Amino acid sequence: MAVQVVISTTRVPVTTKPDSLQKLPVIGWREWVALPDLACDRIKVKVDTGARSSALHAFNIVEFEKDGENWVRFDIHPRQRQKEPVITTEAKVLEHRLVKSSNGKTTRRPVIITNVKWQSMTWRIELTLANRDAMGFRMLLGRQAVRGKMLVDPGGAFYGGKPARRKKKPTPKN
Repeated sequence: MAVQVVISTTRVPVTTKPDSLQKLPVIGWREWVALPDLACDRIKVKVDTGARSSALHAFNIVEFEKDGENWVRFDIHPRQRQKEPVITTEAKVLEHRLVKSSNGKTTRRPVIITNVKWQSMTWRIELTLANRDAMGFRMLLGRQAVRGKMLVDPGGAFYGGKPARRKKKPTPKN
C-alpha cells in the first residue's frame, strides 16, 4: 500500500494581536520593582513565566499570631549578592503552599499578599517566602502576577528604567 503525502502551499495569514493585548504595557525579563507594603523601595526581579507563583528571598522567618490571625515576620536582603541592607518586615499569612523549586525539591512555604509597584502601576500579588540566597535574583515575578496586566519581552530588560547608581565611598589615601 502506497502512502500519499500532501504538502500544502496555502499560507496561513499572520494576524495582529487582539486589541486587549495591544494596550498592555511591556515588561522585560528582568526589572526593578518596589514592594511598598514591605518597606522595600527597590528590588531586582526576574520575570519568570515558567514559574506559576512569585517568590521573595526571605530569612529569619518567624510565624506568630496577631489579633487571632497568622502573621509572619521575616528579613529581606533586597540587593543581589549583598548582605546589606537588611529589611525586617511582617505580613499576614494567606496560607501555606507546597512549591516545587527549579531543582525539583518541594517545600512548604508561607504565602502573603502584598503590593508590587512597577513604573506607575501598583497591583496585589501572592508571594511565597523562601530562602533564595543561592539564587541569582532575590525575587521571581511569576506568571500569575503578570497575567492580563502586561506582556513579557524575553529579550528586553529594564523597561521601567534602572535606579541611579549609588556612589562608592572613596578609599582614604595614606
